[in-house]
Amino acid sequence: MRRRAAAALVLLLTGCSTGPSLENQGAVTAAPGDSHRLTVGSAGFTESDLLAQMYALLLERAGYKTSLLTVANRELYEPALESGQIDVVPEYAATFADWLNAKTNGADAAPAGSPDLDATMTALRRLAAPRGLTVLDAGRAVDQNAFAVSASYARQHDLKTLSDLGASGLEVRLAAGDECVQRPYCEPGLKKTYGIDITGVDPKGVGTTPAKRAVQSGQDQMVLTTTTDATLTEFGLVLLADDKHLQNADYVVPVVNRSRAGSEGVTRALGRLKDVLTTADLAAMNQQVDSWRRLAKDVARTYLEDKGLLT
Repeated sequence: MRRRAAAALVLLLTGCSTGPSLENQGAVTAAPGDSHRLTVGSAGFTESDLLAQMYALLLERAGYKTSLLTVANRELYEPALESGQIDVVPEYAATFADWLNAKTNGADAAPAGSPDLDATMTALRRLAAPRGLTVLDAGRAVDQNAFAVSASYARQHDLKTLSDLGASGLEVRLAAGDECVQRPYCEPGLKKTYGIDITGVDPKGVGTTPAKRAVQSGQDQMVLTTTTDATLTEFGLVLLADDKHLQNADYVVPVVNRSRAGSEGVTRALGRLKDVLTTADLAAMNQQVDSWRRLAKDVARTYLEDKGLLT
């Protein structure tokens, strides 16, 4: 039965409209809609589930009826967002800008995302609008690539930033995905921007347990992870600050279907979160779900109640 339901969902989403044709881009003039029954989408990983739950609770507080739909594949949920089968989804500014840019202009198009949040948001909104999507304001929370070392290693060499590591002249073996050797934000960027002496990339993946254990044991000196990684302390690791802004501006942004959820009511309801939620808050909630095995909906509700956002 589950297989049939999943297959039906895939057929539903892949068969949906994908918004205005490229020939008609720029001609989107429909007024913002205000449907009172909204579907909030999640990409199926812990952080996305938490954000979707918080969005739904805030919308319900504002008088909307909501339902949640998990679609793990962006190739499916983004067209569903364009068509209105999903009305609201949490996204990440630079990543989504690059994804829409590749969809619009081809895989070889110059990146639309950058470390500059304002430039990234301008590019993202320009790409989203012709598809009937509205990108709401980014908040304080950002989930971007980050680099961690063991706390003892940081203390020994007085390291707080990636610049500190570059200036130290230390040889560094990096635990990361195998694509790190080519990605500008990874080995090439660490060398060019920070002068870090990367002697090799240990292909253990991004933020995986084996990668963290390799740094914990001293086999590797640094690991590629993310700013909302909830398990660093369990491995005795600390992040080094990206003080020269090598990483793109992957701030959390709500994206809505303009014709169904582009109203001031939706914007106001979701906007209550943007000045409150921080990167550290997201990391702490991820930990509660991933390590403490709490339900995302319970963690989301407790957080919003504690912050006074449901009163």
